[in-house]
Amino acid sequence: DAMIPTAIEKLDEFNSQNLANTVWAYTTVRHPAPDLFDAVAATLTVTATMSDTTNSNSENKISTFNSQAIANTVWSYATKGHYTANSKIFLDALATLAISKLDSFNSQELAITLWGYATLNHYLPELFDAILHLAIQKLPSFKSQEIANTVWA
Repeated sequence: DAMIPTAIEKLDEFNSQNLANTVWAYTTVRHPAPDLFDAVAATLTVTATMSDTTNSNSENKISTFNSQAIANTVWSYATKGHYTANSKIFLDALATLAISKLDSFNSQELAITLWGYATLNHYLPELFDAILHLAIQKLPSFKSQEIANTVWA
């Protein structure tokens, strides 16, 4: 618990992998951290909407998320059931990014991402259609759990 306020205070110093790993870790150990999840969503939503002219020193961290970071972050929010106004905006921004990077997703990342959005009832037809289209192409590489998660979603 003592680490959460410090982490929130230093979120601007985290890179995309640090952010994804942090929410993943709190989810994996089943430690409640709603303030942290809100702060991550708010921080990344702000950086996603800032223009370079507004703050030339700010890195658009959300754009640096790779497929694993996207999948793990969506999984974390879904597993925690963390679905707030900030996280909805954040998940929309992550979905837009995911669509642009879908070719780099492996079968597990596709399944986890789709499962996460479905679990949160955060339906974005463009994302679901794009993932399902790619999933059909990559179906031979899907493991049984990935198939089950994709069909469920």
